[in-house]
Amino acid sequence: MSGATEGPVVVTDPSHGGRWTSLRSGGDGPGGGREWLWHRDEPRRAGARPGDAFADAGGLEECVPTVRGTPDHGDAWSRVWRCDDGEETVDCPDFRLVRSIATLPGRTVADYRLTAAPGYRFLWAGHALLDVSARARAEMRQGAAVRLYPDGGARWTPGNWPRAAGLRLDLLGPDDGTAVGAVVGTPEAYVHDGADTLHLALEAEGQPVSVALWRNLGGFPETAPYRSIGVEPMLGRVFDLAEAGEGDAACVPASGEVRWRLTVTSTHRW
Repeated sequence: MSGATEGPVVVTDPSHGGRWTSLRSGGDGPGGGREWLWHRDEPRRAGARPGDAFADAGGLEECVPTVRGTPDHGDAWSRVWRCDDGEETVDCPDFRLVRSIATLPGRTVADYRLTAAPGYRFLWAGHALLDVSARARAEMRQGAAVRLYPDGGARWTPGNWPRAAGLRLDLLGPDDGTAVGAVVGTPEAYVHDGADTLHLALEAEGQPVSVALWRNLGGFPETAPYRSIGVEPMLGRVFDLAEAGEGDAACVPASGEVRWRLTVTSTHRW
């Protein structure tokens, strides 16, 4: 039996890049109040400014217009967002991104609107780092195309979910000193951890959608490695915008606007 009374409750930090600092299951019953986002002490994060090296504090970062590459983790995470009439907005040199988040019965919905010159290409990832146990697993569409980045570089190896290059990607622990990234050709993902399940689903008409997986089991960085698990709905099919081929990135149409929606649910079995 499973149940959920209201969607996960989201807390954001507009003053520091619009980062989601909390994604907590709703309800007072079993599973209610579970925090899904992982956090890490990172003193550089509070003072980050455009041009700074990425400071990984966990949570969910809005990575746009790229994930890897320049600027690392995009251009929005290091800027102040402004709040007005239930919307949060960030202005970057080439685009404006507007976000609104609503907690509804059974689900939470984040609506996005990016405006830029027609033809502008970009990537976006809801870079969610999750607080999950070593027994957690990710579920995506069986057989979905996988691009595996085993060394963190631009070269990728093809596969089909849940395998690529001999690796089982759906198993999220225990720590083994490895770190791999992958982009999976599917619009949704489930994360199962014991009795709890998190579901992330992305809609974006006319744009390439996928889910990025970052499975860092104590293999990154080379000095002082730590564990971090990312399950990241994204627009695009690559991590670095500079490496994007035809159809690998979102593209602003003649209207000058791209809209997309991220829906998040959390359920508990008892």
